[in-house]
Amino acid sequence: MKAFGIVFATLTAIVLVILGITGIYFITTYNGLVAKQEALSKSWGQVEVVCQRRADLIPNLVATVKGYAAHEKGVFENVAEARAKAGSIRLDAGEMANNPEQLQKFLAAQKELSGALTKLLAVSENYPTLKADQGFLTLQGQIEGSENRIAVERGNAQKATNEYNVLVKGFFSSMVAGSKFQPVKYFEADAGAKVAPKVNF
Repeated sequence: MKAFGIVFATLTAIVLVILGITGIYFITTYNGLVAKQEALSKSWGQVEVVCQRRADLIPNLVATVKGYAAHEKGVFENVAEARAKAGSIRLDAGEMANNPEQLQKFLAAQKELSGALTKLLAVSENYPTLKADQGFLTLQGQIEGSENRIAVERGNAQKATNEYNVLVKGFFSSMVAGSKFQPVKYFEADAGAKVAPKVNF
């Protein structure tokens, strides 16, 4: 009987240790998933910040161009519409997992804004005095700088997406993730994006 008590106590201790290790693993993995999801949201938030910086420069750029080319009304309207559309879409890692189209909508709106900006800047080709305007040149440089920052932050977001997806798809962590944490789509460049566009200012 005493031997049975020792065996029972040993088995109970082993079960408690296994349950403790499992609980610690579950908590650690869950917290890791939350941390990666937050890092992903923060990373795409940085993309939004630099996109917003670019959007904030646009009214000044439009005003400068209007001073020289007031009759380019269609171009100004396109820029205003694209800016409003791009500013209306926000990103969240949790929502991106459940609604993969959200990222595509955000990127499409940003692409549309970039296209409208390109057309606006192309207007300067017809106005030599505009091309020489110091305010225009400064704004043009700031827009180009914003485009570069967007590319850098988008690369960082891709890295955060990879780290999150690797954790979510891992064998044991996928059991902890369940339906609360789903893989997020990566940013995919357009088919023609490998060919650098020719832009002349």
